[in-house]
Amino acid sequence: MIKILIADDQELIRQSLQILLGTEAEFEVTDAVENGKEVIRSIRKVKPDVILMDIRMPEMDGVVCTQIIKENYPDIKIIILTTFDDDEYVFNALKYGASGYLLKGISTKELVESIRKVHHGTAMINEDIASKVVKLFSQMAKSNLTIQISEQQTEELKNTEWKIIALIGSGLSNKEIAGKLCLSEGTVRNSLSNILSKLDLRDRTQLAIWAVQTGVVNKVFEDEG
Repeated sequence: MIKILIADDQELIRQSLQILLGTEAEFEVTDAVENGKEVIRSIRKVKPDVILMDIRMPEMDGVVCTQIIKENYPDIKIIILTTFDDDEYVFNALKYGASGYLLKGISTKELVESIRKVHHGTAMINEDIASKVVKLFSQMAKSNLTIQISEQQTEELKNTEWKIIALIGSGLSNKEIAGKLCLSEGTVRNSLSNILSKLDLRDRTQLAIWAVQTGVVNKVFEDEG
C-alpha cells in the first residue's frame, strides 16, 4: 500500500485527486490539505510515502515545504504537481529534493504511474520541464563562475567540519549527515552555521557548489584521534 498526502490550495483539486487516487487498490490517501504548514502537521500524525505538492500555496509554499520535509523526513518522496513551470520554482524544488515535477495537465494514467515509479525511487519530470532542467545544468557547466575561498579561511576548519562539507556536497540532508557521522542533528546544524561563517558563504547551496568545484566531495578524511 502506497500512502499518499495531497497538498493543494484549491478545494476542487484536492477532492478530485482524492477521489481519483482512491480508486487505485494500492493507494491510500492519508490526508488532503491546503498549505505547507498543514502538510507538516499531517505528517506528524500519519507519515505518507509520497506527497503530491502544489507550488503556490498560502502560509507556506511547496518549495519551502519540500525543503523542510526532506531535511526532517528524507525518505518521503515528493512530487510537485502544479500549473507553473517557472524556472526558479523548478530549480529550487529539485534542489531541495523533490523526486518529481509534473504539470497538472498530465493524464490520470501518467499520474498513477508516476506515483508508483517515484515510490520505487525513480525521478519523474514532465518532458517540457526536463528540457529546461537540462538547459539549466548545461549553462551551469559552461559558466566560469566559481566560489572563491582563501586558504586562510579553510585552515580554520576542523576535521569533522570537512567531513560535513563533503557530505553536503554529496547532497545529504542534516539528518543523513548526523547518522553517518554519529552526531545529533543539532550538532550538524551548529557546525554548518560555523562552517558558513568561517568561509563567508551565504547558504548550504553555495557550500555544496564549492565542495563540488574544489573536489572536497571526493576526499577521504581520517578520524581524529
